[in-house]
Amino acid sequence: MILGACASWSLITAAARDGRPEGVLLAVLAVAAGYAAGRVCGALLPVAAPGAAALAGVALTVAVPHLSPGPRITAPLGHAGATAALLALSAGAACCGAWASPVPAVRVVLRLLAVGIAVTAAVLGSAVGCAACAGVLLCSLAAGRVRRRGAGIAGLVLAAGLVAGLTWVVLADFVPDGLADSVEGPLTSHRLRLWGDALHLLREHLALGVGPGRFGALSPTAAQSSVTDGRPHSAVWQQAAEQGVVGVVLLGAAFGWMLYALWGSSRPTPVVLTAGVALTGLAAMAAVGNALSFTAVSVGAGLLAGLATAHLVADDPSARAGGGVRPRGDRLSE
Repeated sequence: MILGACASWSLITAAARDGRPEGVLLAVLAVAAGYAAGRVCGALLPVAAPGAAALAGVALTVAVPHLSPGPRITAPLGHAGATAALLALSAGAACCGAWASPVPAVRVVLRLLAVGIAVTAAVLGSAVGCAACAGVLLCSLAAGRVRRRGAGIAGLVLAAGLVAGLTWVVLADFVPDGLADSVEGPLTSHRLRLWGDALHLLREHLALGVGPGRFGALSPTAAQSSVTDGRPHSAVWQQAAEQGVVGVVLLGAAFGWMLYALWGSSRPTPVVLTAGVALTGLAAMAAVGNALSFTAVSVGAGLLAGLATAHLVADDPSARAGGGVRPRGDRLSE
């Protein structure tokens, strides 16, 4: 229902503002397709499917460095957000596969794969990707000691909300000058000007926005840039500018739906929390970058969520409770 509402609202705002909803519809379709594939593959191959997904993500990142056949967007924006996001999702898939396996040797191999993904990110020059992969691995190891997944999921919601809120706080000048300067450094002044344009468009078109795909044509900063993709490089600000307040609410609802599905999953708690950490990392990168502008990332997010919420076909309780965690019937006690 939420994904359907996202697609419907993009069509409504496009019709009202003469926008182009194709990008939003493609993203919704990519998430839905990835989620369905993850549910099917995760039910049949709870260990092999996440491992294969991790390898596929790394192979795609290495084979197609910019993840898009279009023109290369150079500094100060670039494709770094998409690379980091895809590698973080790949590391999350490898760690999910490790927790799903009852064989210690397989767990070690999959965790070494996650380490290799972090190293790959460093080799590709993605410092954010390396840090994200390392964070996913460390959080996954710590997840084995967590007994109640609800508290962990709540923490992930709070973390994503803080990052999204930070983008609003920076533009509203609610932070001291010293802190603002330290934030502006890694984000770049060009990106902040794009966000400022998005805020201006939101104020003028609060309800419906300016229409999907129209930010580049109405943003003075984007118009003055020699190389641009017509986006503010923030999923939150793009939704705000192009689809108004309702668009932002629907974007948050889609993320919340993923975490809610993880909370209700019959999979072991470490698998659930590992996937949640990787998806929250993606949400943080999407809030300050262009990660969700790439179909591969949207598919990967849906795939990981599907793998972590799949209902296993095996009837053997020990197969269901890989990692020593209780079967589905005991989920509420977690």
